Amino acid sequence: MPISRRIALIFNMKGENRSTANGRLIHAPFLPKNLKIRMPASRDRVDSLAGRAYLEIRNKILKGDLAVGEALSRRKLAAELGISVPPITEALQRLEREGLLESKPRVGTRVRVPTPRDVEDRSLLREALETQAARLFAERATAAEKKGLQRMGREVDQLYASCETASDRNFLFLVNTYHMSLHLRIAQCARCHALRDAIEKEQVLIFNCLYDTAVQRRNLASDHHARLTDALARGTAAQADAAMRQHIRTGLKEVLKGLKLLDRNGSGWRHKKRTDSSAR
Repeated sequence: MPISRRIALIFNMKGENRSTANGRLIHAPFLPKNLKIRMPASRDRVDSLAGRAYLEIRNKILKGDLAVGEALSRRKLAAELGISVPPITEALQRLEREGLLESKPRVGTRVRVPTPRDVEDRSLLREALETQAARLFAERATAAEKKGLQRMGREVDQLYASCETASDRNFLFLVNTYHMSLHLRIAQCARCHALRDAIEKEQVLIFNCLYDTAVQRRNLASDHHARLTDALARGTAAQADAAMRQHIRTGLKEVLKGLKLLDRNGSGWRHKKRTDSSAR
């Protein structure tokens, strides 16, 4: 079956699925009417040029349009986004503070190349936050919420199965965004605002998406997320904790393995040459 047909069947596409101009929201008709797929930690005002530049550049990084290790040109980004250089500079400074970029005096700014220590530290933080969210979900979520999470888990697995052969970065970004929304949904249904806010503030899901994109992690077990969501929906708090911990650690091992390949390809400062229509 053509990949486009498989995507349409999964999403029941009738033109409703789209991202907004600022890239923050993606709507999917199979979700509850009051739920939207939202990029975590994106509650920023976008009525400023710097805010818009921040979101657009961050999304380019998460899509892989700006690859790990790629040097950035403020002038080229300004021309591409139709924004003057000062807001671009402000956005890059913020992304650097958050750990998505890094810079060197008299050299420039690039997409940060994650080290094994970076990945391990972020994974430990994610595990601490999300295992607690899993425990609370098992205890506090309603029957309807648990059933809905199980459906989302199966949909995420279907989408990642499509990713094995898909090359459209926009589609892959949509899948990763829906994956993040599943994990954020667990925190929402845990009914602990401080915990949900911590997951967003620390951007643990954003960095997980970045690392998966950097190492091109797509080939997951066919029931990878179904097993997780079933454990959270049917198990005790302790079983939910264990399932989430195993889920996160499995991903960590695969990302660390992928990082070794990045190291072999070199992580020097470079400007990526583009020959396709997305060239700057």
